Amino acid sequence: MRPQVFVTRQLPSPAIGRLAEVCDYQIGVERGVLNRDSLLAGVREVDGLICLLTDAIDREVIEAGTRLRVIANVAVGYNNIDMAAARARGVYVTNTPDVLTEATANLTWALILAVTRRIVEADAFTRAGKFTGWDFDMMLGSGITGKTLGVVGYGRIGRAVARRATGFGMQVIYCGRDDVAFRDDPRHNSIMIARQGNTSPLSQSARLDGLAARRVSFYQLLEMADIVTLHVPLAAATRHLIDRGAFARMKPTAYLINTSRGPVVDEAALVGALRERRIAGAGLDVYEREPEISAPLLEMSNLVLLPHIGSATLETRTAMAMLAVENAIDVLSGRAPRSEVRL
Repeated sequence: MRPQVFVTRQLPSPAIGRLAEVCDYQIGVERGVLNRDSLLAGVREVDGLICLLTDAIDREVIEAGTRLRVIANVAVGYNNIDMAAARARGVYVTNTPDVLTEATANLTWALILAVTRRIVEADAFTRAGKFTGWDFDMMLGSGITGKTLGVVGYGRIGRAVARRATGFGMQVIYCGRDDVAFRDDPRHNSIMIARQGNTSPLSQSARLDGLAARRVSFYQLLEMADIVTLHVPLAAATRHLIDRGAFARMKPTAYLINTSRGPVVDEAALVGALRERRIAGAGLDVYEREPEISAPLLEMSNLVLLPHIGSATLETRTAMAMLAVENAIDVLSGRAPRSEVRL
């Protein structure tokens, strides 16, 4: 008997075609988000689940899948999955790293350029018929050459964003997950200061990437960076990582970019920082209560808003779906999955 797989949403045809070679499958919904009852019904009596970041795969769902052996998430992040419940049931959880790195890094730079050069604002100005001729002071933005890019989270995407900064003549500083998790630990900060005093301040990861990127503490990054870009997963240590205190440390000329997860930023604090011009502007691709966007954000002219399209290219989304399918097939064929989430 062939393995049975439930796919919460229709995926690109190459991925579904590959799945059909090995497994029997059902698709929950053609477009949009699958409702809760259909999700619970779908996981019963199947061996594998292929889901999206909009699907809440909590303990109830996992326990409903009495035969479940693998949960293949079509995303890098996995905060939509109860990892403890999956581990307790011996269910593999997989994600789709690497294949969306370049697309997300490119989108991050699109946001950086859009907000610093007021691209969206200028487009609306032009379409409204307000452009009556060139003017010396019209739509002045902020240059980035010679400025400092601060990368919070120096994983695959963070490093890809940093690589692009060299082409714009920017300096790069960064902090990693440990720097964020232990940001209030004096012992950790003492180690960071000692490391920066070393004659060779570049981290091993920075050397491997060929980047002159300098590792600093989280608070130093906030104080030094002209652009702060977020590339951390959503976890207890990163929820509201950027809050009122963080904005108070940033330069009034600095910009915030978030293409990671919405709750990493306290949106109420962001509204206050933008209104009071404690920072110059921001660019968001993700939101705290997605898909809801708080009304004050919609009113901000110094803010660029995108509908969570970091990986939204045809090539990338197809590659993500293919990797998720291959992960599911690996497990259901008795092999270790190629991108298992390991905590």
